[in-house]
Amino acid sequence: MAIVRMEPVDVRVRVNWFDGTPNEITWGGIRLPVTRLAAVRREDSAYRVEVGPRTVFEVETPGARLALTFRHRSRRWTVDGVDDEVGLS
Repeated sequence: MAIVRMEPVDVRVRVNWFDGTPNEITWGGIRLPVTRLAAVRREDSAYRVEVGPRTVFEVETPGARLALTFRHRSRRWTVDGVDDEVGLS
């Protein structure tokens, strides 16, 4: 399995109240429950001050594995990659 990078797509994400991990992703009209959190990468110092830090979550949902990014400064969630074997239409 390999995540293929794509143009970031804005999504709505519901997170766990206590630890901030994603529970559900809404992409257009599709609601995807997160079944497993595969990896977390915190990128605190890799960006200019005006862009700010971000956290990348690799999550599994029924039918797809996604690279989900939270941009802390803008408080925006995006999908930046999809598993190359399973995609969403």
